[in-house]
Amino acid sequence: MAHDTRPTQDEDPVSAQEPACDSSHGCGSCAADEPQRTLSRRHFLKGVGVTAGLVAAGTVPAFLTAAPRAASGTESTDAAEIPAGHETGIEHLTEHSGEVNYPGKPVWYADEPGDQKWAMVIDVKACVGCRKCVYACVRENNIGRESGFTYIQVLEMELGSNELELGNVDYEEGGRPDKWYLPVQCMHCAKPTCVYGCPVVATWREPDGIVVIDYDKCIACRNCMITCPYDARHFNWVEPEVPKNEVNPKVPLHEKAGVVEKCTFCVQRTRNGMSTACTEACPVGARTFGDLNDPDSAVSHILRTRRAFRLKEELGNEPAIWYVG
Repeated sequence: MAHDTRPTQDEDPVSAQEPACDSSHGCGSCAADEPQRTLSRRHFLKGVGVTAGLVAAGTVPAFLTAAPRAASGTESTDAAEIPAGHETGIEHLTEHSGEVNYPGKPVWYADEPGDQKWAMVIDVKACVGCRKCVYACVRENNIGRESGFTYIQVLEMELGSNELELGNVDYEEGGRPDKWYLPVQCMHCAKPTCVYGCPVVATWREPDGIVVIDYDKCIACRNCMITCPYDARHFNWVEPEVPKNEVNPKVPLHEKAGVVEKCTFCVQRTRNGMSTACTEACPVGARTFGDLNDPDSAVSHILRTRRAFRLKEELGNEPAIWYVG
């Protein structure tokens, strides 16, 4: 049966190059010539929200009203440390999650996984919407400059609202005091419906929690894009074009033409003792990446001592990215 290969409205090619900025804060996020589009137009993260319990507990008002402040393992905490012997969300995730459809060896472009359980925490109170994480991700992961997508999308949100349907992905300039900013990407879920939805097992979750795609096995059916509740997978309609002097030899390039791709938690970096490119690029320290199996890691400490939430948690995917604020 022939497949319709015409790009949809969500897949229109746009440039991922970092725009120039002449504003005083130097955020590097200006794109004044682009038309403003709302998230609902792209049907992105439809119906996403935090649970009513989190809202009632005051988590959302806290990060909507307080001044920017990055999450830290040394700062004063918002919640008491969990007493010894009590299971926390961290223990639940590390004990009840593992590889999914793992073929017994890592994907061909990655090193062997270690004994870590990788996770990320994003502080939305600190994020200023500068998109530095987006640009670093594009450069690090050989994302085609004309492919029309980025692995990370930063949403500009209205104060007092967590309606992600109304988030704006094409805002002109970050750092506005009357807005707050929410970065979204692949959540590397412990129960990844995208993996379950692949009919040829071209995508799986590796033992350290990183969800990968074997570009050589992908048949471009795009079913994983449908079954991902975070709209975090993207189809490459064109041959990815990256300037020769900007190609990362540790990351596939031409193999990603005509298949699905997404965030890999910078597997080429994180399995070699480094952090993700987006984490290192953030100028305000809003991102923390680390090992949940290490009780002394920054991510473990933040999740033990801060009120945190995950997007669409009610669906049961068990995402490995938390948000605090």
